[in-house]
Amino acid sequence: MSHAFDLARVQREPIAFLETLYGTAVRRAHPAAVLAAHLPPPPKGRTLVLGAGKASGAMAAALDAAWPSDVPLSGLVITRYDHTPPAYRAQPGRIEVVEAAHPVPDAAGEAAARRTLDLCKGLTADDLVICLISGGGSALLAVPASGLTLDDKRNINGALLRSGATIGEMNCVRKHLSGIKGGRLAAACAPAQVMTLLISDVPGDDPSVIASGPTVADPTTCADALAIIDRYRIEIPPIAREALLRGEWESVKPGDLRLARADTRMLATPREALEEAARVAREAGLAAYVLSDDMEGEAREVGKVHAALARSVKTQATPFRAPCVILSGGETSVTVRNRQGRGGRAVEFLLGCGVALDGLPGVWGLAADTDGIDGTEGNAGAWLAPDTLARARALGQNALAALESNDAYSYFASVDHLVTPGPTFTNVNDFRALLVL
Repeated sequence: MSHAFDLARVQREPIAFLETLYGTAVRRAHPAAVLAAHLPPPPKGRTLVLGAGKASGAMAAALDAAWPSDVPLSGLVITRYDHTPPAYRAQPGRIEVVEAAHPVPDAAGEAAARRTLDLCKGLTADDLVICLISGGGSALLAVPASGLTLDDKRNINGALLRSGATIGEMNCVRKHLSGIKGGRLAAACAPAQVMTLLISDVPGDDPSVIASGPTVADPTTCADALAIIDRYRIEIPPIAREALLRGEWESVKPGDLRLARADTRMLATPREALEEAARVAREAGLAAYVLSDDMEGEAREVGKVHAALARSVKTQATPFRAPCVILSGGETSVTVRNRQGRGGRAVEFLLGCGVALDGLPGVWGLAADTDGIDGTEGNAGAWLAPDTLARARALGQNALAALESNDAYSYFASVDHLVTPGPTFTNVNDFRALLVL
């Protein structure tokens, strides 16, 4: 799609323009564009590549292409099903890519994660471990704490996803119910040098939260995890409650000598992706504002706040003046009320926004996850036009009813407003854009 937009073309093709901004943000965060510049020099010993996340397959392909062909390289990364880049799938390289389930772990993820730990055995101080970590790695690195089963992990993870807990809260619990997260992977690699390359999908870009920090020291405690479990009324097996109460499943803490040779480098962040989209908008002749890259909260409520801001811009020329684009990112939450409803946080945000805008002329929107998958459906998100609610109403769709039943996917599908790029092979979390003309 051409980036040659000026204001006249934006006015003619508002949705194409918003899709271009989304694509721009995604490309800015793609491993092929950002990884090579951060690679360390080859070590005296061997180089082992480990990792997990929705972007880890693309990260492995980018690393393999950039690493000297005459320097040995091997390893294993775990990514979501259908998230291996097609070229690397067709012609596998030096790094094995295994696919597993996300967001609820499966046996393939558990087996691959246990293999990952096995590969850490026998490393020496002359060796280098490059860990490729991105969002989604928490579910893909599925090694239950001693005494828990994979079904236990699945049930707890599913309950967390439905609870409305923030990503930081969910990952705190996950770290303390794991045999590999919360710094444990890096500890298993000692005494080798560990270089972690990160693509951030979390508010604040905290390395200890991304994929539940498998290579990063964790300041949270068993008591913190138990408090979150109780706050959201998550059911856990008695053995887990007892272990957390006694502090038996504590994660690796700051200052642990096993992490003395561990370092991290951030390859891509939500802020950088949003700023690149803002740059393209300004080149088209619009003002562009990045509200925040780390918004949290209930997706529908965040949508209402964005709608109020767009309405103020359109009707009162404050705090911004039209024409403009309002951008934001982060990771909102959805408290599931109807488990039969379909849709993730991007479409729930957009439907909440659409209900609040109620067809306000001159405002368009797009909300999508930068990994190309919104929740468990095949779409990344959806788009919204001033006539969307009227078109859906003519088809018998009720926006408020769809919102209350967590069925935003079906609502936007009915008017053919879904955004479906497929896997993007990166993940810097939510992308939201409102265009006010």
